[in-house]
Amino acid sequence: MRWTRRLRLCLAGAVAASALSAAPVTARAAEPRDARLTDLVNPFIGTANEGNTFPGAAVPFGMVQLSPDTGHSTGYDYTQDHVRGFSLVHLSGVGCRLGGDLPVLPTTGEVTRTDNARYAAGFRHEDESASPGYYRVGLDSGIRAELTATARTGVQRYTFPATDKANVLLDAGQALHRMVASTVEILDDHTVRTAITGRGFCKDTLPYTVYTITRFDRPFTAYGTWDGATVTPGARTGHGGAYLRFDTTEDRTVEATTALSYVDAAGAAGNLRAEGGRRFDAVRAAARRAWEDRLGDVRAHGGGDTLRRTFYSSLYRAFLAPNVGSDADGRYTGWDRRVHRTDGFTYYQNWSLWDTYRTQAQFLALLAPHESRDMAISVVHIAEESGWLPKWGYGTVETNIMTGDPVTPFLTNAFHHGLLKGYEERAYRALKRNADSLPPATSPAVGRDAVPDYLARGYAPYLKGHEPTKAGHSDYAFGGSATLEYALSDAMLAQMARALGHREDADRWAARSLNYRNLFDPSTRFFRSRDTSGAFTGPWSPAQSVGFHEGTAWQYQWLVPQDLPGVVRLIGGERLANERLDEFFAYDQLLKDPERTAREVWVNGPYAYYDTDKYNPQNEPDLIAPYTYLSTGQPWKTTDVVHAALTLFTDGPTGLTGNDDLGTMSAWNVLSSIGLYPVQPGYPTWGLSTPVFDRVDLRLDRRYHPRGALTITAPGTSRDTRYVQTVRADGVTYERTYLTTAALRSLRTLHYTVGPRPSSWGTSAQAAPPALR
Repeated sequence: MRWTRRLRLCLAGAVAASALSAAPVTARAAEPRDARLTDLVNPFIGTANEGNTFPGAAVPFGMVQLSPDTGHSTGYDYTQDHVRGFSLVHLSGVGCRLGGDLPVLPTTGEVTRTDNARYAAGFRHEDESASPGYYRVGLDSGIRAELTATARTGVQRYTFPATDKANVLLDAGQALHRMVASTVEILDDHTVRTAITGRGFCKDTLPYTVYTITRFDRPFTAYGTWDGATVTPGARTGHGGAYLRFDTTEDRTVEATTALSYVDAAGAAGNLRAEGGRRFDAVRAAARRAWEDRLGDVRAHGGGDTLRRTFYSSLYRAFLAPNVGSDADGRYTGWDRRVHRTDGFTYYQNWSLWDTYRTQAQFLALLAPHESRDMAISVVHIAEESGWLPKWGYGTVETNIMTGDPVTPFLTNAFHHGLLKGYEERAYRALKRNADSLPPATSPAVGRDAVPDYLARGYAPYLKGHEPTKAGHSDYAFGGSATLEYALSDAMLAQMARALGHREDADRWAARSLNYRNLFDPSTRFFRSRDTSGAFTGPWSPAQSVGFHEGTAWQYQWLVPQDLPGVVRLIGGERLANERLDEFFAYDQLLKDPERTAREVWVNGPYAYYDTDKYNPQNEPDLIAPYTYLSTGQPWKTTDVVHAALTLFTDGPTGLTGNDDLGTMSAWNVLSSIGLYPVQPGYPTWGLSTPVFDRVDLRLDRRYHPRGALTITAPGTSRDTRYVQTVRADGVTYERTYLTTAALRSLRTLHYTVGPRPSSWGTSAQAAPPALR
């Protein structure tokens, strides 16, 4: 049936209630023609209170993220006031130490110390600024440091006082991760080369190596290296680091370009030739243009200053990862530790899949489909080269951090967006192997490590404190949540199998997608983990439940997007389900004071994942929960909860509620703000809720979206006028609370009429997202 015909067959219906926006809509004036969207971005958002973002310089999806390290385990913390160095690699919002390779610090005087914590330079935030692709800070030493970047290089400019002892220290022996080995070589009077091997993340991993080459714009007058605490002037090689000295009595600036490679020294040199050679200001201007172009894909109109700054800052962070992993010549190091060369695609790395499969994967598929296609192809290559699909991958290694099977909805999402053309069966074979079997003992991957029991029992049993034989987490230690995650992935894989004509597989996985029922305890009407005997584990209360990763039974009860009607029936019907949702969100308190409820009832600390019976908007298991009301006949409450949660995003350093997790939380903010949210991650279903802007213009890639643009309007949306009265899709009344990706691609306009009171929109039984079968 043609989409336009389906639209006309939809009957009207609408309901809404009351909520507050992320920020009051105050100014409605059009933006000036010469306004720069990059001026709305504050890279310091999330640099305090364990948001773990970084304020330094990067381009979209760049291999290099050149940023200051202050002593925090993941790099930069706004509450700290000393810089230990400006290092090449940072992952936005991760919760464990990683990266921080080759911290570089300018100093003056004699070089006598090598511990970067001791020679750290003081600074004040009044002397610090950042924007997309640029960072600047004035150090207490009188030196000004500026940073910018290309995809594979970091460019530094240091302005020194007038002195004949201006130094630049390249520290190859210290990083955020655990060091294994490092070497440094001074090649000539302009150039330094390093190789750095490290390991670790939340737990230990296999080692990986990065290679760098740094080229200065002028010859140094003296140099030396160090090993441990021993500094050797005039030495050309070492294992700790190198210092380069310049005379800045007249020319006070020193520029340096550092290229990075995960392949070898030749790869770093090739990246320097391909992307180096330009002056600092030219690189900075190019980085800003790249960000203006990327941010310009989303033009939001209306909203107050704070709302616009938080929105565009989230948009910025959502485009920071995954990261380019291949060199300029197309070579990359695969997970088999061998060097490969790309053929018609860019290789990407850094896969926080447990986080990103819920929001950022869909965000990128919509707004960066070309890059998203290459990312999905990269994951297929990881499976073919290493023998297994990734779980949480950094660079060239698997960390096995987190649980479940997040790679399946990641790839099925790519499939349904048309991003796997030519790779469908290759991806399918890898997914099937991952869903039905264990990686071999020789593989570093753990995969679905509870799959033997899951297949035999219909659930993953909970084994307290279970540790895998390999690095990372074990699904057995979180049997309750692992079972729900497996069932979700089975549902998504069944849909892909059916679309590809693999009917027997599709039926088998569809049946397995109902395994969530095996955890349901009728006496409590909650999901509970079970042991190997089949008994529910205890002691029990839904807020102190065991077997759930970074959450409780309260929070995981809604992680069944493949069959919410089934969950509602288990709980006892819509009335009881809505009562439980209202209790979960503290809905009565929310109506009285949304912001206070969000900050004092929902959020109890950046890592407060356990011992709670309330919604946790700062962590992944709960990201989809507000949209459950779309399936219980009360869609207006989705708007209430979502818009209250949006108030947690602000434009200061504490403006993120916990880890950003490579853009996961930022993508949640962007998608929820424009009123489109992936309510069945891994399947092309977008839930609808009230936008926070009067109008949003999306510029879409015509290779995947024939219309090339989508405009979403909600005139008059405000603090007190936020409730959907009607929705019109290309002028046709639309009554459902969801759209498919195919429908989204056919639209030019999605128009919301909003009002101050609830309506009946979206309340019919046919309006809710359907269960997947």
